[in-house]
Amino acid sequence: MAIKYSRQREAIKEYLMHTKDHPTADTIYMNIREEYPNISLGTVYRNLNLLVDTGEIIRISGMDGSDRYDGNIERHYHFLCRKCHRVLDLDMDSIEQINEIANRNFPGKVEGHVVHFYGVCDECM
Repeated sequence: MAIKYSRQREAIKEYLMHTKDHPTADTIYMNIREEYPNISLGTVYRNLNLLVDTGEIIRISGMDGSDRYDGNIERHYHFLCRKCHRVLDLDMDSIEQINEIANRNFPGKVEGHVVHFYGVCDECM
């Protein structure tokens, strides 16, 4: 099924491509409203879900129960602060070998992984 082009969806995707903040849907909504004042929060949520489903963005479950969104779909890792609940990109070497390690003792086939590191960020220390 072909997905119809949407300027609002494209604006959401562009916003996420140009921020490293890992915003919530509410934050995205407030920023997109500047360009599209009639956009609804429901439209933002629907488009975020569609972009996640098509692999164009990443959804990260935050420690405070909120979902955060990332426009960087390249393999990278995240740090979640347990105090301020920020989600930060973690600059580190790849641990792709974890898939091989998992496959050694698993009868199926591990094809990927999601790893989140958590603790206290430098601003909260």
